[in-house]
Amino acid sequence: MLNAGKLLFYTPSVGDCTNASELPSPGCVAPEPSAAATSTRSGILRPAQLEAHIALQRAQCCPEISRWVEGYWQLHWAMPEQQSYLSQVLPHPAVTLSVEHGARRDVLQDETVVVTGVPTRRFEVNVHGEGSVFGIKFRPGGFTAMFGTPANVLRDHTVPAAGLVPHRVHQALARLEPTLQLTEWTAQVDQVLATIVPRSNLEYESLLNIIQSMLNDPTVVRIGQLEQRQGIGRRTLQRMFSHYVGVSPKWVLSRYRIHDVVTALDNGYDGLLTELAVNAGWYDQSHFIRDFSTLIGTTPSDYRNEVQARRR
Repeated sequence: MLNAGKLLFYTPSVGDCTNASELPSPGCVAPEPSAAATSTRSGILRPAQLEAHIALQRAQCCPEISRWVEGYWQLHWAMPEQQSYLSQVLPHPAVTLSVEHGARRDVLQDETVVVTGVPTRRFEVNVHGEGSVFGIKFRPGGFTAMFGTPANVLRDHTVPAAGLVPHRVHQALARLEPTLQLTEWTAQVDQVLATIVPRSNLEYESLLNIIQSMLNDPTVVRIGQLEQRQGIGRRTLQRMFSHYVGVSPKWVLSRYRIHDVVTALDNGYDGLLTELAVNAGWYDQSHFIRDFSTLIGTTPSDYRNEVQARRR
């Protein structure tokens, strides 16, 4: 069913799809405590505008693969002819395996199953026509731990998944039809990924602990704090992040703190921007404004003014 510029989800029981409600994977329970979040839910710039054009829904994966996969997301859209929407998302330190149908990115050509490495800049896609995307969001390092490809060779690239994932995984994803309900997508993807669960990897487990500390402890604003608390040397930390995540630990920590700032502004923060910056680890206001503007495309004060104007 179509409305003005947006495709509604096929699952009628979901409710308002634009609220990105999360569904458990069929037959699965919520992730165990050992599979705690390693990624923020932040990152969509101007989320109210995205909701007007694109229907977004998320789902959990089953516990058998939750050590490597953060979860699933799905997009549907139908834009009127000659209309388009520039979707802007802040980068996450995660590799994505996606299945894309309909109007797709130019770089994909005829490929439907693709791998997107960690983008180091603001991720922008010009959405047009009608299409859908089902995404498998891996935990930081999860794609490399599961399939072996070093994350640093994927950084800032979107490439065909063939050759990077086992053939049976590629074929199973390529056969899935865009008309399937989200519960059907998640059930089938759970099933195929659960057949390739890798052996225990102590280095990857250590990485997850470090990522969780970065994400969940707002007092961690310097890499030296991580080295001291985790008892790990800087070179080892750099090598681990380069291989598994594809970017430096400093980059990851900075992205998480920028996500905190943008979330606060989207939620109506009206305090001093200097205080917000200091709490997120920036003690130099000009440095904070430069980092924010480079990634977001506008200054913190201008972004807050946009949010306040939309709220009014």
